[in-house]
Amino acid sequence: MLGSTHGTLTTDFRARVVACGEPRAAVHSRATIAPEGDLDVSGRPLHAPVPDLDRFFRPESVAVIGASDTEGRPNTGITRQLTTWAERVGARLYPVHPTRTSVFGRACSPSVAALPEQVDLAVLLVSDPLPVIEELARAKVRFAVAFASGFAETGEEGAAAQARLAAAVERSGLRMLGPNTNLNAFEEFRDDLEGPAIALITQSGHQGRPVYTLQELGVRLSHWAPTGNEADLETADFIAYFSQRPEVGAIACYVEGLKDGRSFLLAADRAARAGVPVVAVKVGRTEAGARTAASHTGKLTGADQVVDAAMRQFGVIRVDGLDELQDTAALLARARKPQAEGVVVYSISGGTGAHFADLATGAGLHLPELPADKQAELHTWIPDYLNVANPVDNGGHPVGDWRGRKIIDAILADPSVGVLICPITGPFPPMSDRLAQDLVDAAEATDKLVCVVWGSPVGTEEAYRTTLLGSSRVATFRTFGNCITAVKAYLDHHRFVASYRSPFDEAPRTPSPSFRKAQALMRPGQQLSEHAAKQLLRAYGIRVPREQLVTSAAAAVRAAGLVGYPVVMKASGARLAHKTELGLVKVGLTSASQVRDAYRELTDIARYEDVELDGILVCQMVERGVEMMVGVTRDPLFGPTVTVGLGGVLVEVLHDAAVRVPPFGEEQARAMLGELRGRALLEGVRGGPPVDVDALVEVVLRVERMALELGDELAELDINPLMVLGRGQGAVALDALAVCR
Repeated sequence: MLGSTHGTLTTDFRARVVACGEPRAAVHSRATIAPEGDLDVSGRPLHAPVPDLDRFFRPESVAVIGASDTEGRPNTGITRQLTTWAERVGARLYPVHPTRTSVFGRACSPSVAALPEQVDLAVLLVSDPLPVIEELARAKVRFAVAFASGFAETGEEGAAAQARLAAAVERSGLRMLGPNTNLNAFEEFRDDLEGPAIALITQSGHQGRPVYTLQELGVRLSHWAPTGNEADLETADFIAYFSQRPEVGAIACYVEGLKDGRSFLLAADRAARAGVPVVAVKVGRTEAGARTAASHTGKLTGADQVVDAAMRQFGVIRVDGLDELQDTAALLARARKPQAEGVVVYSISGGTGAHFADLATGAGLHLPELPADKQAELHTWIPDYLNVANPVDNGGHPVGDWRGRKIIDAILADPSVGVLICPITGPFPPMSDRLAQDLVDAAEATDKLVCVVWGSPVGTEEAYRTTLLGSSRVATFRTFGNCITAVKAYLDHHRFVASYRSPFDEAPRTPSPSFRKAQALMRPGQQLSEHAAKQLLRAYGIRVPREQLVTSAAAAVRAAGLVGYPVVMKASGARLAHKTELGLVKVGLTSASQVRDAYRELTDIARYEDVELDGILVCQMVERGVEMMVGVTRDPLFGPTVTVGLGGVLVEVLHDAAVRVPPFGEEQARAMLGELRGRALLEGVRGGPPVDVDALVEVVLRVERMALELGDELAELDINPLMVLGRGQGAVALDALAVCR
């Protein structure tokens, strides 16, 4: 299919990789390469540990506990496969069973303690692995695999059993795969394939089969980690490990749920630093999918919007189908670094070219119009009445002479072109045969990416099976959609890697002065009043209106004079969240009499509704801006998350919001705004002036700092509305709600 590696990094990026990756530190008792020691402001690590899994995948010695050679028993088939695998990788295999003297002609030991040597890997073919763990620890076994099911995937009782197993493994010092895993780690991988490989991680073994079978199409696979319930080793461990392996060109994942969001992001950060693409199918986009995934692996699937944003933030490429996982991982593993962003569609049919161009442009690919001199050159070989601007319609690829190859080479020679895609909707020999061969020959002579979509449902044609699949340089797809998905991911990934700056490098290590001020305002287990919540914002330098908290009508009148008319008056209380619905907000008051009347009305409503107040806020009235919201919530997987969206009632009506997981920097804060459907409001609509986007970004970053520093102390923060004023005029938090843990 394709050749070469994942490309060259910029000098600065390369320096970052060296600084935070190699050389590796010594192995400690958990068989893990020690991470860099930095901790963030909340005491969490800033770098992913890299488990030393070399002896897991290539052990020198293996013990099979519960080994059997009695035909018809499940353990017999597993023992047979492990025996074959051990011979293939050059490992010594020892059957272990308390009542057998031999298994498949090999001497069988009654226990691990009786083995003639310390083994690297123990495979547990027992229904309850817990009693075996201590024995393995005493024997200093480095790794174990537990196939047994009946743990967290079965409910609360199983989850408790899995927790006991995980605790025992933690105490033991060994690393364990499973429980509820399978034999996929011990599959036979072809050793006759060259080029960068795909490393595969799956929580459901069957879901990895499509990627595994890519070997039959010439795509190399190096590893398969079937993580199961992840009582110990998890998806993040394998991402971190695979991203450091020189033979791995891409990591393909099937994820039902994440054990720990932070660990996943740290591992994704390691892969991003190394420039290794991670492509993932993540179950849980729908409630039904999330429910099924939980029953399968017993893991949290996480709020999908948060999962999606977190993956995008750290460069993980999320796809929906296993076919997309196949094609995207294969392309990313083997394609060279793009030389340009432009995509040219080359077809033998104007209709095919137009159809593909519509789909590609709609997906966000850039199809540049070829310059006039290039079009003139192409018309040397293509009739003048055919369009060659892009898509390039050849009207029928030349068969009898050299013109077809000339056309392809001329397109690839244009500096704006990084990718050439040729959709061949069906076989039409000899034209399709010659076209396929010309594309393969051209691909061998260029560093640019050449893709072919072979649309025939048969798939037995010589041009497809031999010419296209026999090429190490052409990326061959079977559908328009998969080709477009993979090419977009390829261009996006390299763009991402070229500019990636790890947010963990910039994460605060020590608390700011704002943190100390804010801590004094926190009330554990309580919701803060609006007045107290605004003091919290003020501590972090977020602008709030001029206001005073008063407890009498006379004080309200004095406050209005100091604040300046017109004013807004609001009830303020610790348990008061939706003031407007209760009639506890009065807007646009312009006189002392209106202020006195409003004070009495607000306090009367509060008594009637049995609402406890700490006073009435008399606030500066701020108008003429765009209402936004910025908030902090806690995700069960990722911890504090920051959200920004349209404010006021629109946040509940339109649900137009973007989310990120701290830490992140200014670039990500601006990217959040770019994701909003209503972002045009910030630029000015219907003659309105653009607003102060820089001030909005600054608020988002200050809220992020608050989320990082207050950590577990802050359960929720909601600034709504945040009035973003005209350019250069700032942003003002008109209302705020904060809940302490």
